[in-house]
Amino acid sequence: MALIAPPAFADVTYIQRPLPDHVYAGGWEHFVGGGVAAFDCNGDQFPELYVAGGENPAQLMRNVTTGVGEDLVFDARTPEALAVSGVIGAYPLDIDGDAILDLAILRNGPDLLMQGLGDCAFAPFADLDFTSGDHWTTAFSATWEAGNTLPTLAFGTYVDRTDPDGPFGTCDATLLYRPQGQSYPAATRLEPGFCALSMLFTDWSRTGRADLRVSNDRHYYVRGGQEQMWAMEDTPRLFSQDDGWQPFMLWGMGIASRDLNGDGYSDVYLTSMGDQKLQYFAPDTGGPSYRDATYARGTTAHRPYTGGDGRPSTGWHAGFGDVNNDGLDDIFVSKGNVEQMPGAAMEDPNNLLIQSADGSFTESGLEAGISNLARSRGAALMDLNMDGRLDLAVVNRRAQMGLYQNTSAQANWLIVQLASPAPNTGSVGAHVELRIGDRVQTREITVGGGHASGQAGQIHFGLGQATAAEIRIIQPDQSASDWQQVTANQIVTLSH
Repeated sequence: MALIAPPAFADVTYIQRPLPDHVYAGGWEHFVGGGVAAFDCNGDQFPELYVAGGENPAQLMRNVTTGVGEDLVFDARTPEALAVSGVIGAYPLDIDGDAILDLAILRNGPDLLMQGLGDCAFAPFADLDFTSGDHWTTAFSATWEAGNTLPTLAFGTYVDRTDPDGPFGTCDATLLYRPQGQSYPAATRLEPGFCALSMLFTDWSRTGRADLRVSNDRHYYVRGGQEQMWAMEDTPRLFSQDDGWQPFMLWGMGIASRDLNGDGYSDVYLTSMGDQKLQYFAPDTGGPSYRDATYARGTTAHRPYTGGDGRPSTGWHAGFGDVNNDGLDDIFVSKGNVEQMPGAAMEDPNNLLIQSADGSFTESGLEAGISNLARSRGAALMDLNMDGRLDLAVVNRRAQMGLYQNTSAQANWLIVQLASPAPNTGSVGAHVELRIGDRVQTREITVGGGHASGQAGQIHFGLGQATAAEIRIIQPDQSASDWQQVTANQIVTLSH
C-alpha cells in the first residue's frame, strides 16, 4: 500500500479576512465554555458556524466559500434571535422532526431552544413548553428514547452561583428533560451533580438504549465526586461498581467517542487538566467498563510540545477525525490555561495526535500547522469546503477564533449524510458501518460531548487508497439496512 502523506493545515484566520472578528470573553463565569456549533442551515451542504461569545454576542457565520475545495470564507450574518450574550456553547439537532436543524443553546442564564426556519433563520420554539432557570450551563446531550416524538435533553450545570458557601463544593445538578407527547414538563434533577463540563448519551452496549455519560470537574467538587454514567431506566440511576463501572476522578473538560479498535463498540477520549485519558471499552465484562490505554499509545498529551512551558497542559475540546484520510482516526485536542492558574502551562499548544497502523499516536500539531498558543476552548473538526478533507475551527478565550483549512495531499474519502423519517430525522443513536475487505469502521450518531461544541450533518470516513467500500446503517431498534456498494470521493445520502 502506498504511504499517505502527513496532515497539513493552512492557518487562514487572517488571510483576506475569511473569518469575521470574534472573541469569546468574560469573567469567571466564562473561564469555561466557548463552544461552536457546525451545521448547514441553508441547505447548500457547506456548514455554517454558530459561535459562543460569552459576554460578547454570539455570532452565526455563514459559509460563503465559493465552491468545492475553494478557500474558506465566512461572513457574519447573525439573525436577531441568535445574537444573544451569555452563550457558553451550542449543539445542532432536529428537535421537531421537520428535517431542518435547530439549536440547543447553553448559557450563563436561561438556556434556549431555537427552531430552525430554513435559510439560516431561527426563532424560539413557541409550542414545546420548555422552560429553563437561570443556570450556569456547561454541558449538553440529547437522544431519542423509544416511542417518543421529541428528543430527551440533558443539560449539565456547573457551580451553583447562588450558594453563599460556594464555589467549592457547590456543584449543581444535571437537568433531564424527558418529553411527554409534544411538550417538555419540568426537568428531573439528576443528583448528585459534580460540576459537569461534558456529557454524552451513548449506546455503549449496542442494545438500543443510550445511557448518559458525564465528565465532571474535580476542581469544584473537591472530594466525594467522580465521573458518572446514568442508566436511562424509567427512573434514572447511577451505574456502580456492581454494574462494572469503575470510579475515577479527573478535572474533566470534554468527551469524544469513537470505535478505535474495530470491535464495533465506542471507545472514549477524556480531556482534563494534566493528562488526557484514552479508554477502550471492555465488552467482556457485560457492563459499562473501560480500560485506560497504556502510556505507550501516545495519547496522554500531558505537557506542551512547543512554546517552552513545561508545566502540565489543560485540555478542553476533543474530537476524533481522520485528518489525512488514511482510514485511521486521529484526535484533536484544544488546549489553554483556565486563566492564570500558576500550576498549569500558559504556552499550551493545541494537539493533533495522528494514529499509526499499530494503534499508537504521534503528536503532529506543530508540523501540521495548528499549534496555536491562545487559550483555546471549543472547536469543530469538519469538512467546511466539501473537498473530503476535515478542516478546523477553534474558539479562543480573549483572542480571535482560528480557522485552519486542510491542505493535506488528497487520499480517498466518503461523506455520508443520513435521511431518516420523522421524528428522529438524523438517526441519532444509530450506527453507520463502513466495510473495506474484512475491516469495519463504525460511527455512532450522537448529539453531545466535546466542550460546549456540537456538529451535525456529516459522517466522514477516510478510505486511504481504497476506491470503493460498503456501507450500512443500524438503527437504534437494531434493524439493519442492506450493505450498499459505494465508490470513493463522494457524498452519499443513506436512507433507512
